[in-house]
Amino acid sequence: MTLQSTAFPHLAAPITLGGVRLRNRIVMGSMHTGLEGHQTENSFDQLARFYAARAKGGAGLIVTGGFSPNHAGRMKDEPSTMERAEHVPLHRRITDAVHAEGGAIVLQLLHSGRYGYHDKVVAPSPIRSPINKHGPAELTDAEIEQTIADYTRAARLARDAGYDGVEVMGSEGYLITEFLALRTNHRTDRWGGSIENRARFPVAVVAATRAALGPDFLIVYRHSMLDLVEGGMTWDETVYVAREVARAGADLISSGIGWHEAKVPTIAGTVPHAAFVDPVRRLKAAVSIPVTASNRINSAELAERLVADGTCDMVSMARPLLADAAFANKAFAGRADRITTCIACNQACLDHYFESKEITCLVNPRAARETEFVPQPIASRKKIAVVGAGVAGLVCAIEAAARGHEVVVFEAGARIGGQMNLAARIPGKADYADVVRAYAAQLGDFGAKIVTGRRASAAELLAEGFDDFVIATGIRPRPLDVPGAADTRVISYEAALTDGTEVGNRVIIVGAGGIGHDVALALTHPDLRETLEPGAFAHRWGVDGTPHPSLPRRQVTLIKRSPGPFGRTLGKSTGWILRQELRDFGVEQIAGAAYRRIDADGLHISVDGTDRSIAFDILVVCAGQEPDRSLADALVAAGRTAHVIGGARYAAELDARRAIEEGTALGCTI
Repeated sequence: MTLQSTAFPHLAAPITLGGVRLRNRIVMGSMHTGLEGHQTENSFDQLARFYAARAKGGAGLIVTGGFSPNHAGRMKDEPSTMERAEHVPLHRRITDAVHAEGGAIVLQLLHSGRYGYHDKVVAPSPIRSPINKHGPAELTDAEIEQTIADYTRAARLARDAGYDGVEVMGSEGYLITEFLALRTNHRTDRWGGSIENRARFPVAVVAATRAALGPDFLIVYRHSMLDLVEGGMTWDETVYVAREVARAGADLISSGIGWHEAKVPTIAGTVPHAAFVDPVRRLKAAVSIPVTASNRINSAELAERLVADGTCDMVSMARPLLADAAFANKAFAGRADRITTCIACNQACLDHYFESKEITCLVNPRAARETEFVPQPIASRKKIAVVGAGVAGLVCAIEAAARGHEVVVFEAGARIGGQMNLAARIPGKADYADVVRAYAAQLGDFGAKIVTGRRASAAELLAEGFDDFVIATGIRPRPLDVPGAADTRVISYEAALTDGTEVGNRVIIVGAGGIGHDVALALTHPDLRETLEPGAFAHRWGVDGTPHPSLPRRQVTLIKRSPGPFGRTLGKSTGWILRQELRDFGVEQIAGAAYRRIDADGLHISVDGTDRSIAFDILVVCAGQEPDRSLADALVAAGRTAHVIGGARYAAELDARRAIEEGTALGCTI
């Protein structure tokens, strides 16, 4: 059934492509889940549940993670391929599950080329990628022809498995892109040189697939709109390739942005919303088939606007549908404010994949783990106090209330959200506030009561007759144990990020974990609005040919006790961005420091036996956290059980992912 929407009419409109009627214009773009390579019934059942949840949630079209058309093109040294008939029954589990929920799904065919993480990689030319230790073997003419045939065979198998079509991956630096770009194609035969020759391979792949499978099979071509690397395609070449693959039989062009080796962020939180839609708009005007927009589009409002104003025909949102499987249904039912927003943190999706883990989602731990967080039926309705309205307490309250319990959330502060409210003040993390907004709306749906501005005591909770207690009181910043730390110029990171605190021009940040790095960025970033303006973002990262940043607002020194490089604990897919930004803004970084004292002259330290004093206006302490367990201890002393989650349970290496997972798990069972 197609939900009709007055709020998002353009996004909700059906569209027919390749003989397949899609119920709306929302595409769940391809994501590697870490399950594709296992080729077992269990892993494919897990994939089936994952994709079926998104189909049930209303997605118009789903694109799977990448499967190679042959063994050489696999992503890792595992059999993530679609090349034999024995693969068909496994994939049928996915397609049957998606179709049972009324969805449509295509199999992404991805040949990794020189990006494959194994020692048998191949490419148009033997040029090693800077992000891979393995150099590729150059494909022979016969091997290229065979690879084209392999794509066609894989597409046939996909149809046999019940897929509605295939997506040919021609973006992000994989094999097809390597043929198209002079950066990686140095051939002098019919596959190299002119753009006509370099485009011969992708055009042949699409044409052979269309000829083999006929008109009633959806062919999506994932096209690189911007390579963002030296030696990438020119705009004229980009348009030429798009027109040629359309002429060869593609039904839809899906936009891809940047190569994996590019030094420009494309999907992290620091990237403004819809930062790369301009080339999509230009390409749509130049081709005769529909075009999708992608990259940092995470709200139904923005997606609707892009379709309505003619920028694109469809919108591809991969991680937003990871964050909320029911994204489409909520939007089309007029409940977009209930959508749990993707915050582009990448912590549990891309970072997990790069660490050879199965992916999930920081704000939605059920993603790809649909059987692990199943709400249990309640034997009797309880009155439950949840103390602390950070994310751990909020998600626990949502789950418990959804199951039918009477839930009251107590928050000592003036508003809910806890540390997420502070995170939302960091440049590139404004979306964190939307998560808190969605949680508040969801709590209201299930009748949970929220009490703010009240620090609940054990005596009060016991007197109010609660049956169960969830303690999510979070953390306390650890004080700085240095002589002179009582100086009024020494403040917590909470104070540094709060409106009304005068920070001054010379700042020292003590502690260089994730919080320290974030505070450094917030205090040096010249203009918070810059993260919201695509033009300013392009200027910052040199997309428009201007590689220098704006001047920083303050002189900041980031200091840590431990030796070695800074930022080692930051996310693999986002840490490099933050480190680069701090370098660009001139943040001085001092490792291996021993703190001696604080006085009128500044912070006195010793590094490698050399003493130094650093003058400051404000010293911000980011030197760790301690659990706030006092309420839990008081309840236990009164003979009651207290469920302790989040930072209150364990403050070391606290992150929102663990807090949300703990809250979800407890809320499903309490």
